[in-house]
Amino acid sequence: MADPAFPRAVLFDLLTALIDSWTLWNAAAGSESAGRAWRAEYLRLTYGCGAYVAYETLVRDAARATGLSAAAPDFLEAHWSELAPWSGAQETLDALAPRYKLGVVTNCSARLGALAAQRLSTCWDCVVTAEEAGFYKPDPRPYRLALERIGVPAQETVFVAGSAFDLVGTAAVGLRTYWHNRVGLARPAEAPPPALESATLDRLIPWMEGRTS
Repeated sequence: MADPAFPRAVLFDLLTALIDSWTLWNAAAGSESAGRAWRAEYLRLTYGCGAYVAYETLVRDAARATGLSAAAPDFLEAHWSELAPWSGAQETLDALAPRYKLGVVTNCSARLGALAAQRLSTCWDCVVTAEEAGFYKPDPRPYRLALERIGVPAQETVFVAGSAFDLVGTAAVGLRTYWHNRVGLARPAEAPPPALESATLDRLIPWMEGRTS
């Protein structure tokens, strides 16, 4: 078995670990407070339903539940191709690409997942969406499907989370997890601690290579 200190693959949450989707949601909602409330309700719906229900449906249901009009999800979808990567995301992927297999595990539809993944200039070894897996994270199945497609076992793979709820799913699968907590989210009680938490991606490669704790 390979030394787990030297992984062969890195899987990423897409819409919070690599991409700043918060700014677009807030713009669609009209304010940061409305965007965060809408996003929180959407997350509650996805993490609660488990088996896949159309992502676009859940986004619209969450908008209605938080008092937003249909214009908010319409704006979100119309501007989806404008999602911006976090600063440092592309540079991190560029540094990883020559030495590691890279993949995405994201809670959205196959269509929107593919569009979002294209916002990064990376040749992905796999892009797995909740729609393809048939279940939303943190159910273990999306992570397992990505590991199957990338062809690397969990003990030789690192996961980079954006949402704290990913920590529930990655723990179930046995993936060591770096939590890129860019917006300072609180870790829910049911989520185990990550191997490392950071507000940026700067510590990811040193951590993977055993150069930091």
